Amino acid sequence: MIRIGQRPIGPEHPVYLIAELSANHRQDISIALETIRAMADAGADAIKLQTYTADTLTLPYRTAPFLISGGTAWDGAYLHDLYREAEMPWDWHAELMEECKKLGMDCFSTPFDPSATDLLQSLHVPAYKIASFEITDVPLIEYVASMGKPMVISTGIAGIQDVEWAVEACRRQGNEDIILLKCTSAYPAPDNSMMLKHMQDLQERFGVPVGLSDHSEGVLAPVVATAMGAVMIEKHVILDRNMGGPDAHFSLEPAEFATLVKEVRRTEAMMGKAQPKFPAQGKNNPFARSLFITRDVKKGEVLSAENVRSVRPADGMHPRFLPEVLGRTFSIDLPGGTPLNPDHLS
Repeated sequence: MIRIGQRPIGPEHPVYLIAELSANHRQDISIALETIRAMADAGADAIKLQTYTADTLTLPYRTAPFLISGGTAWDGAYLHDLYREAEMPWDWHAELMEECKKLGMDCFSTPFDPSATDLLQSLHVPAYKIASFEITDVPLIEYVASMGKPMVISTGIAGIQDVEWAVEACRRQGNEDIILLKCTSAYPAPDNSMMLKHMQDLQERFGVPVGLSDHSEGVLAPVVATAMGAVMIEKHVILDRNMGGPDAHFSLEPAEFATLVKEVRRTEAMMGKAQPKFPAQGKNNPFARSLFITRDVKKGEVLSAENVRSVRPADGMHPRFLPEVLGRTFSIDLPGGTPLNPDHLS
């Protein structure tokens, strides 16, 4: 069984709900701490950080390959500038993780290079996340997996071969604690791009638990994913979208995340747990039908449609026995309104 902190992860356990801080700290630790507290109040199981610097993600060139384009919210910015704005100071990690611990939440992060992995390992994180855009970095995945912690891997930009290589990288390190997250790398992701049915394909192909890293608007996708068997949901969060920032436009505010938690938990309750059989007929089902004697009868009288019927409540024999009892005789005198049982038959 996979565990993150003290929480077991799997289809028989509650969905693990992750609030992704991302760049929504605005490089102000008081905002980061306030967001963590708001997410604890909203019901998050974990806070996820991102551990990188602009220099560990890209190069500081202002040439065409480094200029963002293609219809994103960040078009016109250079990669190094964007990541410089979004990066979180590494010396915050210990304080933020301690705050999460005090509030009963797990805290882990996405490392973007080996030095970030080493920092997080020194802080004893309970798991690691591999971001969608890093799923092709097989050497990084292999290094992170070697830490021996659960691996949460987003599949946003991946072809099936990329997912295979990522899973194999973990397994080469003897790490079988893998959770794959269906993800659409669009910000926000249009509804028709979500392809949530792919979660089932991932689970069947790789034999690992699956979940959703959601960039769509609102909370519908997490609810649908929960109904489809997701074991984990990740969603970006922000104190107030009016603060702005690189990820503000597709992040949930605290009240919205609280709604996500409520609706996911309602969905779990509605889905229930798999049962080996339906509940048995009996007094637990007082409005179900059963066989009753409809009028006073005498010993030796033949059971017929005139003296035995299937009616509510469920105190008598199951209605399926009606064809078998018709034509038999009563063993004793009985008053009308008596629930029929086998001892009444001769």
